[in-house]
Amino acid sequence: MQLKYLKTLLTPQDGAAKVTCMAWAPNNAKFAVCTIDRVVILYDEQGEKRDRFTTKPADPKYGKKTYVVKSMAFSPDSTKIAVAQTDNIIFVYKIGEEWGDKKVICNKFIQTSAVTCLVWPSEHTIIFGIAEGKVRQANTKTSKSSTIYGTDSYVVSLTTNVSGKGILSGHADGTVVRYFFDDEGSGESQGKLLTHACPPYAMAWGTNSIIVAGCDKKIVAYGREGHVLQTFDYSRDRSEKEFTVAASSPSGQSIVVGSYDRLRVFNWSPRKGIWDEASPKEIPNLYTITALSWKKDGSRLSVGTLCGGVELFDCCLRRSIYKNKFEITYVGLSQVIVKNLSTGTRVVLKSQYGYEIDEVKVMGKDRYLVAHTSDTLLLGDLLSNKLSEVAWQGSGGNEKFFFENETNGAKGKRLGLMNHVCMIFNAGELALVEYGSNEILGSVRTEFMNPHLIRSANNFSMFLWHTEKQ
Repeated sequence: MQLKYLKTLLTPQDGAAKVTCMAWAPNNAKFAVCTIDRVVILYDEQGEKRDRFTTKPADPKYGKKTYVVKSMAFSPDSTKIAVAQTDNIIFVYKIGEEWGDKKVICNKFIQTSAVTCLVWPSEHTIIFGIAEGKVRQANTKTSKSSTIYGTDSYVVSLTTNVSGKGILSGHADGTVVRYFFDDEGSGESQGKLLTHACPPYAMAWGTNSIIVAGCDKKIVAYGREGHVLQTFDYSRDRSEKEFTVAASSPSGQSIVVGSYDRLRVFNWSPRKGIWDEASPKEIPNLYTITALSWKKDGSRLSVGTLCGGVELFDCCLRRSIYKNKFEITYVGLSQVIVKNLSTGTRVVLKSQYGYEIDEVKVMGKDRYLVAHTSDTLLLGDLLSNKLSEVAWQGSGGNEKFFFENETNGAKGKRLGLMNHVCMIFNAGELALVEYGSNEILGSVRTEFMNPHLIRSANNFSMFLWHTEKQ
């Protein structure tokens, strides 16, 4: 992963004016920043300032200067922002879909101690940590909160896995606790996972391991059951300071750790099964990094500092121009952004299994995407934005693809025929994949291929019978 400076979103001040938290919206269209003055600033995708609103204290009679905003998170639909505050409350603001929409508090969750960190992984459930050591959940539908688990130590950090179905909490005594809402068949344990040598303020959950760092100037990668995989020791480097924050890329295959004037970048190597450290990004006069936020498509990293500055960096492994019409950006081993240069529209092609994506091709009159991994085939329709990933054994890229059929026309609609189907012919076998579905619709051994014989799903057996007869 390479980081390239793009622009400054918020100019740093001469003194301390800490950026306390930042968050990108899941739809990639909005970016929120909150500084020590408790005002949330909203930017668009290009980094232009578009809106702002002032947060509210839990009790107005104590004034606005009695709390700090510790964390923020957008709702999965990108229309709300949850704000965690040290005056024992979480406010959820409805910000709307358009710039300038009225900001309305739609939920508030009063707690017994300061809210220290927060994530919003699912539709109605916010997960947060509080100063007394509990990790709790807040349901925006019922406006009620409850405890998931409790410890005796202040919660200093909170993060999720790539799918958002598991959480890690870091505590002041060095403890890291793991909890799953759904372990997705991994069989990994829950509860206390490990004890780090110092408070794990910088913590990120990658695809294959967990990275933890803090004030001892060491970055440690832990395996799935808490054993040490790697240790990166900078304690003898006099220019290095304590590690303050960490962030994982959306694919979980790159992690950035921030300290003083420096970003350290780690990329997961699936072939070696370890983290490779890239050249650190040295930024003189940046001072202490206090917040990191990765854009959900993986293409941008935002960096907030102690002096109130916010810097925007471009992130990519490599970038190429295809047919002089498309820009293809590999933002991770398993995630690629395909941008139409004439229209500016973009599609994020991602392997849901974390497999490395080989060359991406745009085929079928520049409308359809095709890419291989070691075990799957990825297909996409740029017009409908429907993407598929199906199990597929590699064949050296010798498949023949038929993207267009009569189901795309008015005749097909009148006959009730199946729409948006790709026909793949390879080594004497014909397979059908419906865009947006991650399973092969059907396959048959045949030497005959006719792209005009696709019927509805109910009549698919007739299609197979016809090909076999040929």
